[in-house]
Amino acid sequence: MSRYDRIRRAGSARANLYNEITNKIIAELEEGRVPWVQPWGTSAAKAPLGLPKNASTGRSYSGINVLLLWGALVQHGFPGQGWLTFRQALSLGGNVRKGERGTTVVYADNFVPEDEKKRARETGEEAQAIPFLKRFTVFNTAQCEGLPDDIAVTIPPPPPGLIEPKVEALIRAIGIDFRIGGDKAFYVPTDDYVVVPPPQAYFEPINWHRTALHEIGHASGHHCRLNRDLSGSFGSKKYAFEELIAEQISAFCCASLGIVPTVRHADYTGFWLDVLREDSRAIVRAASQASKAADWILSFLSDETGAADTATCDRRAA
Repeated sequence: MSRYDRIRRAGSARANLYNEITNKIIAELEEGRVPWVQPWGTSAAKAPLGLPKNASTGRSYSGINVLLLWGALVQHGFPGQGWLTFRQALSLGGNVRKGERGTTVVYADNFVPEDEKKRARETGEEAQAIPFLKRFTVFNTAQCEGLPDDIAVTIPPPPPGLIEPKVEALIRAIGIDFRIGGDKAFYVPTDDYVVVPPPQAYFEPINWHRTALHEIGHASGHHCRLNRDLSGSFGSKKYAFEELIAEQISAFCCASLGIVPTVRHADYTGFWLDVLREDSRAIVRAASQASKAADWILSFLSDETGAADTATCDRRAA
């Protein structure tokens, strides 16, 4: 096989993986199920609310992997959010039970082909990197045996009474211009402020916190923070893509804080489907940007005080 054929085959495999993921998400949306909103706290979801974690390293999965692992968790009824590769299970003294089938997750990165490097050197222009996905397989700890007791342990979510003060402290710590009033929630990118109706306007008080996190999610994209494209007008594909990001930001933040995520804008489903059908990489990009924003927002939490230092437009994400 020639070098050209190997590159072409690798590119085809990457494209197929994007298509595979996107088609899965599209199918769920068409069936009325939103991948970032799972039936936590019901008989359909046996695992506690939270982000999926690698049980060996303790690191949370991010981006599209959150959606893939949450989906597998509910589909198979796994009781915990811990996952391991086959080799990690062995390294911990256990093993994956015979006959168990793993779940595909992906690793996203960029590479620069040699031809592109050569072109950049010859023209003096910057080399253009090509994004790629690499698949690998993980198993829920419930699919393993012989693991240390502390690996398979399930950490319960915080008691409800501790959630609301923590979210309110987080909102104060972020330092974004946050205004309470009116009857609609929105973010104004040009003037960089958030508006959310008063808590009493919500039938369930926790919905105020969900809404606040959604709008703060939008604000995280301001050019002085994570610098996303917020120029889309209502009904445009740019607007739909940003809403897709904000929905997932809110879901990831809520899950981390012990709040069951809900869909804030179910009426946008048709717009999201249009975006995903047109661009097979859109959901991967949206989930990646959502994780980055959720990490930025949650970085203002402090274990000791519930809030970290104030954010201004001078504090940019790394």
